[in-house]
Amino acid sequence: MRIGELARRAGVSARALRHYEEQGLILARRAANGYREYDETDIRLVAQIRSLMAVGFTLEDARPFVACLRAGHASGNACPESVAVYQRKLAEIDAEIQALVARRTEVATQLKQACPGCAIRRTQ
Repeated sequence: MRIGELARRAGVSARALRHYEEQGLILARRAANGYREYDETDIRLVAQIRSLMAVGFTLEDARPFVACLRAGHASGNACPESVAVYQRKLAEIDAEIQALVARRTEVATQLKQACPGCAIRRTQ
């Protein structure tokens, strides 16, 4: 299939596909006329990339998942390298949460000092 069809079927722009190709995440074959050609496996690769990016992973983070799929695994999650990326990302998220909680505590303290009678709302 050509780039337009892959873009439509994967729900991304052709520009995104060209970017993924530039980053080495997907590989286009070239037809005799120079057009990019893709196959069904590329849809799975793009879907994996998009699902990871939707939850905050980078394209670099996606590499082990793509490599795992290319190696023939049913899921990009099936390889130890992918699991390591998940573990690293969870540690990053936990650190971000801790930093946000500390910032919130500091802002709440400053609010109490500035306005002793003001209510501090906690949203969840």
